[in-house]
Amino acid sequence: MEGGCTCKEVRYRLEDKPMIVHCCHCTWCQRETGSAFVINAVIESQRLTLLSGEPELVLTPSASGRGQKIMRCPTCKVAVWSHYSMDALAFVRVGTMGDPNWAPPDVHIFTSTRQKWVVLPEGAKVFEEFYDIPAVWSPESQARAKAARSR
Repeated sequence: MEGGCTCKEVRYRLEDKPMIVHCCHCTWCQRETGSAFVINAVIESQRLTLLSGEPELVLTPSASGRGQKIMRCPTCKVAVWSHYSMDALAFVRVGTMGDPNWAPPDVHIFTSTRQKWVVLPEGAKVFEEFYDIPAVWSPESQARAKAARSR
């Protein structure tokens, strides 16, 4: 899957399927995006190939206190991905993908602060805050994340 910013200066390709796709409803994500939530496809940074452009790093605070590194197009300023507590994992903004329908949310997180008019799909995995990773991630995704963190 390929994607990029609005002006097409920054283009990327995912070299594998995401480990998991989060729909985050926290107030921090609402503020960062100016929307009701953000949808992030989590993938190893080494499996995210930059095809063109050079995103600029913007450091922002986060609820955890560890901050967030947002990679934005230097021209149109669209956030294309982020790194939270570690650079080994990239949180790719699904809305920047060529076909965002390719990566529907696997899980809805921080729903305790979701906008009340947002209706969550029946049968969706829903957590009021975050969750226990081994209980949600597939064994394959857990192994990929562990390998990425050890590099």
